[in-house]
Amino acid sequence: MGKNQFSIRRRKKGMPPLPTPPVDNGEPQNSISLPVGTVKASKKKVGGARLWMRFDRWGQSELNEWDKNSIIKRAGIPTRDLRILGPIFSHSSSILAREKAMVVNLEFIRAIITAEEVLLLDPLRQEVLPFVDQLRQQLPHKSLLKVNGTSTEQDDNEGHFPNAGHWLPVPEAVEGLQAELPFEFQVLEIALEVVCTFLDSSVADLERDAYPVLDELAMNVSTKNLEQVRSLKSNLTRLLARVQKVRDEIEHLLDDNEDMAQLYLTRKWIQNQQPETLLGTIVSNSPVPAAPNLRRLNSARSRSGSLVSNHFNYYDVEDLEMLLEAYFMQLEGTRNKILSVREYIDDTEDYVNIQLDNQRNELIQLQLTLTIASFAVAVETLIAGWFGMNIPCTLYHTEGLFWPFVLCMTIGCIMLFLVILGYARWKKLLGS
Repeated sequence: MGKNQFSIRRRKKGMPPLPTPPVDNGEPQNSISLPVGTVKASKKKVGGARLWMRFDRWGQSELNEWDKNSIIKRAGIPTRDLRILGPIFSHSSSILAREKAMVVNLEFIRAIITAEEVLLLDPLRQEVLPFVDQLRQQLPHKSLLKVNGTSTEQDDNEGHFPNAGHWLPVPEAVEGLQAELPFEFQVLEIALEVVCTFLDSSVADLERDAYPVLDELAMNVSTKNLEQVRSLKSNLTRLLARVQKVRDEIEHLLDDNEDMAQLYLTRKWIQNQQPETLLGTIVSNSPVPAAPNLRRLNSARSRSGSLVSNHFNYYDVEDLEMLLEAYFMQLEGTRNKILSVREYIDDTEDYVNIQLDNQRNELIQLQLTLTIASFAVAVETLIAGWFGMNIPCTLYHTEGLFWPFVLCMTIGCIMLFLVILGYARWKKLLGS
């Protein structure tokens, strides 16, 4: 299909006004500072209230302090999902699908995404600020529907039907929704991009610090270098666990088409609202009698239901699957980088262990050599001890015999040392 076109029905008397996107006045949208009046602080702070930032599909944001009951009532999620977003599960990763919302807990990004807005918890944290910037920069560009640079406005009677302040597309215009990702997937894509970028930069920092430390350890095995490698391995293990959690959560979604189908919030919203809106409009605008009206209602119900079901197959999850596969491959690459660093650490440890084993073998050889020398000296000491006894001997009265006898004993001990040393080398107990 070509360019996306949504026909907009002219507002009739008594109908709610058509919502229009915010006017771009040329001011930069990537600033963290909020406009005056967007922070809604209650006069009396409610107990247990936390800071949330709300983004609509046009990229406008506001800060609010909401308690658990307000969030549950606004997003329609169970209480246990707010516990998942609490500080206890701060380093866990989960993407949960609910009836009207998606609960996202990826690293430092904890948000509740609906078909119309996103509620971000603790938006002023340093790690979350890049995500806030990306939402402000990308949401207006992805959400504004323009044709030839201008917003689409038509005066015909087909197109959108108002329902409780919202404008819903008729089945003929549903096909245009498939040309780009729904709002919830736009936010999910931004969250995955920010998280993957953060993890990839962390791995890059780890690689930059790891290789010099490991090379230094390979050249000089010292207590300081060993302590640095131990700290490096601890950081690597924690980072690998964080990457593995996000990767496993995406893999879990990719393995279950039903879970991915539950994440299509816009699709479910249109499926629930469109038949009732179409039928209500036909009843209000039809001047024919009741009996023909009933026949038209039945035919309209069957036609609209068939069109919606044709355009929105429940298990048609190709868009989300391609989105998740892209970031799954990126996380797989990040994980492989960490594993390569760990392999380099293991190789360095093996090399250091070989060095230590070689030094240990050299010490054993030196100890064996000294033991052989000690044995040869002990033989000479034994002979000297024999002659030191107070037993009469004719050799004591022989003149000029002392130094030749000592020389002969010394030469004999040296020969004994060389014989034993040669035997040890012949048996390969000592190195050459």
